[in-house]
Amino acid sequence: MGYRVVVAGATGNVGREMLNILAEREFPIDELAVLASARSQGDEIDFGETGKKYKVQNIDNFDFTGWDMALFAIGSDATKIHAPRAAAAGCVVIDNSSLYRMDPDVPLIVPEVNPDAIDGYKVRNIIANPNCSTAQMVVALKPIHDAATIKRVVVATYQSVSGAGKAGMDELFEQSRNIFVGDSVEPHKFTKQIAFNVIPHIDSFLDDGSTKEEWKMVAETKKILDPKIKLTATCVRVPVFVGHSEAINIEMENELSAEDAQKLLREAPGIMLVDKREDGGYVTPIECVGDYATFISRVRDDSTVENGLSLWCVSDNLRKGAALNAVQIAELLGRRHLKKG
Repeated sequence: MGYRVVVAGATGNVGREMLNILAEREFPIDELAVLASARSQGDEIDFGETGKKYKVQNIDNFDFTGWDMALFAIGSDATKIHAPRAAAAGCVVIDNSSLYRMDPDVPLIVPEVNPDAIDGYKVRNIIANPNCSTAQMVVALKPIHDAATIKRVVVATYQSVSGAGKAGMDELFEQSRNIFVGDSVEPHKFTKQIAFNVIPHIDSFLDDGSTKEEWKMVAETKKILDPKIKLTATCVRVPVFVGHSEAINIEMENELSAEDAQKLLREAPGIMLVDKREDGGYVTPIECVGDYATFISRVRDDSTVENGLSLWCVSDNLRKGAALNAVQIAELLGRRHLKKG
């Protein structure tokens, strides 16, 4: 016996990926509804490679009563309207926007890291999915924190344009093409040219000079993993279509060698260690596309602090950073709270 599942925002990058992953993982679905805005009403959406197609329904007049869970990928403004409506109707919302992440009554979940926190979902009937750059990082940090207690993290991200949605991907493609044919290159989605460039600016600037994306990584890591961890981030947009990369420097309370860290990471859930210390013996973003894992490479001791490690972390941001994590939350919710049969 399966669940009655809603995917809201089904026509976007993340919504489509949610449908693909639900199909790939054979999530137990008795009935599926795919929602989007009125302009997409009536369009047909593929349910992964199952051959099934579903007609898009208008989220504005959809009745969530009787539905078990809804995976939301519709942005904060629309979520503010529709998530409380779904939750009040008894449908558990798993939200990919930033709206509820720091709400103390809403659990912020990465299933490999803090699965027990999901038990608090009943307060609001809403569960938050973390920021894409945070999700893959905390998967990497969790086994190290458990073994040696992390004190401080310094992270620089190399984030793909798909993190900015279809418009970001289109802009990289169009600018690259224009450069090759000699046409002018004008930024629209990004603040500067993204093709053959990097931009140290994601989301809006805050008063202290950091960006909101950087603040999210700090605040969300504290909520998911440990409020005592100190973290500083520099978030950079790079001309890669899919796949976020992170250079992570870790300072710990207790000693943990690179060799021991490799052993821990090799056995940790959700992680694939690829660290051969030779030409090509590491993972780049293009190799992680379509994969579920968070890939770790370049694990090494940092001799500049007493107990330090450095590592390279790569993941498909549309999967682990968004859609996969949401589906994993749905699976966890089903196992722990919405058991059928």
